[in-house]
Amino acid sequence: MSTYLVTGAAGFIASKVCEYLLAGGHTVVGIDNLNDYYDVRLKDYRLARLLSRPEWLPGGDSAKSRFAAGSSAAGRFSFRPADIENLPVIEAIFSEFKFDAVINLAARAGVRYSLDHPHVYLSTNTLGTLNLLECQRKYGVKKQVLASSSSLYTGCPMPFTEDQPVNTPQSPYAATKKAAEMLAHTYHQLYGLDISVLRYFTVFGPAGRPDMAPLRFIKWIDEGTPITLYGDGTQARDFTYVDDIARGTILAVKSLGYEIINLGGGRNPLSLQAVIGMIEKALGKKAKIAGQPPHAADIKETWADIGKAKRVLGWAPQVAPEEGFRRTVDWHIANREWLKNIQL
Repeated sequence: MSTYLVTGAAGFIASKVCEYLLAGGHTVVGIDNLNDYYDVRLKDYRLARLLSRPEWLPGGDSAKSRFAAGSSAAGRFSFRPADIENLPVIEAIFSEFKFDAVINLAARAGVRYSLDHPHVYLSTNTLGTLNLLECQRKYGVKKQVLASSSSLYTGCPMPFTEDQPVNTPQSPYAATKKAAEMLAHTYHQLYGLDISVLRYFTVFGPAGRPDMAPLRFIKWIDEGTPITLYGDGTQARDFTYVDDIARGTILAVKSLGYEIINLGGGRNPLSLQAVIGMIEKALGKKAKIAGQPPHAADIKETWADIGKAKRVLGWAPQVAPEEGFRRTVDWHIANREWLKNIQL
């Protein structure tokens, strides 16, 4: 069994990765700065599950977490509130534990938000990654799995392949992700670090981010609130269920040298109109639409070529979008009482 450092552990994808690692018998040290980019009660919900606190019910302040450092009853999950931007704190964690690998999923997310707060994105996504790479070099931790993004592919022909040039990012978010990839490659070349860069496509599932369409659409349709829809709904994404993404992330811990790998649905893009239809079917309710002009930073379509993931990782998605949205709606219904207070 191995010991992993998982950054962004209270996040949507990272918490699922932690769950899978723990189920596999591994030890996980999770860190997260618990920032209030979105309602922290969702982050607290995910942490409560990892820390084996089923009695905990989300509540309190939407901008302030109720969690401090703690460990699960079994002792294999330890949580530390820490920021990857804070090098002395990260060094202290590396000196305390002997890690077999780092799964770096901490990031400032959201294309639109990055247009107004570019410095924050640079500090977390790029400087934070550099801090982890430096600690790995210093403490002899060879492996990192680095979360990147399909946002880098803006302007490329579809389906997107890993060998396409992605040198013209159209948002600070994408630019900082590209910079993190380049730093990782530099540390691979100079110090022999083994880096798997995973370009995630649109991830959805239970306890997802409230700034993304799936959770928002489900909540709005269920409550009878008009959906804020940018564009005409024909814009499409390569939706990928969170459990599949978590499996692929853990598979990428294997020794690869330096590889960039797409993790996506690998099927024809799914339009937002189709997503709304799936949610309507699962809820048994019709959506109301409040149309807005398309946003300049948004990509019209995404579509992953996942041939490399199949060859290198032996990975392919297992959960079809319709099944994934049904599971997500079921989770929403089961947690409707506290989700009604979540800020979108």
